[in-house]
Amino acid sequence: MSLWRTKSIEDSIADSLEKGHSLKRTLGTWDLMIMGVAVAVGAGIFSVGAKAAGSYAGPSVTLAFLLAAFTCALAIMCYAEFASAVPVAGSAYTFTYATLGELLAWIIGWDLILEMLTAAAVIAKYWGIYLSTVFDLAGWDVPATITVVGLNVSWGAFVIVAIFTTLLVLGTQLSARVASVFTIIKVAIVVFVIVAGAFFIKVENYTPFIPESVPTPEGEGDVWMQSLFSFMTGAAPAQYGLFGLLAGASLVFFAFIGFDVVATSAEEVKNPQKTLPRGIFAGLAIVTVLYIGVSLVLTGMVPYTVLADDPNASLATAFVSVGAGWAAQIISVGILVGLTTVIMVLLLGLSRVLFAMSRDGLLPRWLSVTSDKRRTPARIQIISGLAVALIAGLTDVGVLEEMINIGTLSAFVLVSIAVVVLRKKRPDLPRAFKVPFSPFLPILSAVLCVWLMLNLTTLTWARFGVWLIIGFAVYFLYGRRHSVLGLKLKAAKREAAEREAAILAAGKRDAAPDSVVSGESDSSR
Repeated sequence: MSLWRTKSIEDSIADSLEKGHSLKRTLGTWDLMIMGVAVAVGAGIFSVGAKAAGSYAGPSVTLAFLLAAFTCALAIMCYAEFASAVPVAGSAYTFTYATLGELLAWIIGWDLILEMLTAAAVIAKYWGIYLSTVFDLAGWDVPATITVVGLNVSWGAFVIVAIFTTLLVLGTQLSARVASVFTIIKVAIVVFVIVAGAFFIKVENYTPFIPESVPTPEGEGDVWMQSLFSFMTGAAPAQYGLFGLLAGASLVFFAFIGFDVVATSAEEVKNPQKTLPRGIFAGLAIVTVLYIGVSLVLTGMVPYTVLADDPNASLATAFVSVGAGWAAQIISVGILVGLTTVIMVLLLGLSRVLFAMSRDGLLPRWLSVTSDKRRTPARIQIISGLAVALIAGLTDVGVLEEMINIGTLSAFVLVSIAVVVLRKKRPDLPRAFKVPFSPFLPILSAVLCVWLMLNLTTLTWARFGVWLIIGFAVYFLYGRRHSVLGLKLKAAKREAAEREAAILAAGKRDAAPDSVVSGESDSSR
């Protein structure tokens, strides 16, 4: 069936060289490592751990981070194998197209758009809010929103998105250099916070390490807010315990999103077969160490119950509780700097996925035209920036936060499966990096990602279903009919049919009896 047609690895690589639709290779190992740290170390390191500890896991939030990091590492190994074999833009979308077929590739591309669009919008919104917080700390009264034509506009979101959209249009390497500066600053702030917080740790706060399971407070366990697993099994919603630890892992997984974004830049990497795996794994290792350090300090400074009592708990909550309010100011600056680079990398990833889908004809081809001088997809970059700015500046994006997780995890599942499929279909394909113990580890990666997805709320799944329905509509109304691969296959089929008809016609002429030919000659005379 045409729905399952696959695009060969050779065609994908050839398309990356197409004039007017190709990108420039400028990134090295350092750039990729910084990109991974830049997109993963944001507000999440200061806030999501506190929420997971207070509401789900208690001190065992450290284990939740380790489980999330392990799951991410398994999936990233699959990404690294693919990226070293197919070093073109598009990440999971491109990998799925080469193995599982066009329909699934479209779905995963659509999911990646969901992940990066909502993540960029959510984080741009928070960037504007934290910018106002920093102004407050400096004694300046600058509101987070302004009124334009009767609408409340988060002006900060528009400003930061406009700045990085411009940088990305000017060139990926320039953007990477700017990101390097901000990333080094925010890592230094995180390390400082860990060292300072270590002086306030009390060992007794780590006990019990995994708190006993208790029922979810009334009003928080309704059908839409409980996990899909609880909904399907009929289990009563609960906090803490083993399932609380697993639910906490699903939540803190948000802190690891973005490493798949690094893979979207494969077409802009120098010597991608070696550079991509090194850059991705180095970034993941740094981020994991930082997260574990922050979670140990957080739960060692104050009892997890203190975090549970504050609906807006963050790392700053712990410092204020021990009388070190000065740290809240540093943390606010750290969050602002941290969010800055996250926005840039997500805008890059979003545009590269759209670029790959457009080049394949599943979205309008004119979108993927690159500039002659800088070879950046300026059209898609500007449209992506405008969409993110409008969503962040004009809407309440908080309700979309879990959509980021489900979009990422669904991509991880398909890439993990696709690695096994490609090993079977193309064992001859050169691979600079291979996932060890295949197919066991890729299958384990897919299972763990599915489990984390099941721990997301039923409301998130319902919204995800609506997004997929919209995606199917776009694909069947436009993408399937304009697919470059589909058009090539139709043209090849038509040419084959014409050749076959010509051969049959020639055969009939050759097989015609001499008497018929003679009769025709007599009658003509």
